[in-house]
Amino acid sequence: MTTKQRAYLKSLAMTMDPIYQIGKSSLTPEITEGVSDALEARELIKINVLKNCMDDTNELARTLAERTHSEVVQVIGKKIVLYRESKDKKKIILPEEKKTKA
Repeated sequence: MTTKQRAYLKSLAMTMDPIYQIGKSSLTPEITEGVSDALEARELIKINVLKNCMDDTNELARTLAERTHSEVVQVIGKKIVLYRESKDKKKIILPEEKKTKA
């Protein structure tokens, strides 16, 4: 993912509300499966990590991205934004990378 694409996804995520919360039980298989399903349906999701979760937010984001085969767009405080292109069709159109002559 290019920096331009990441910036575009960040701008889209600013207005989104979190659709998942991770609490004291941390990452359960059910949460991972639910996040994967949400990524397939929406492509871009925001997750809220509650104060009672003692795990590091950056580590949670990396683990969740690895398990769901997605990319971490950003982690700010206790919020995680993930992106994964849908298998059905492209719902979010990312800006193309500029072609330069070498």
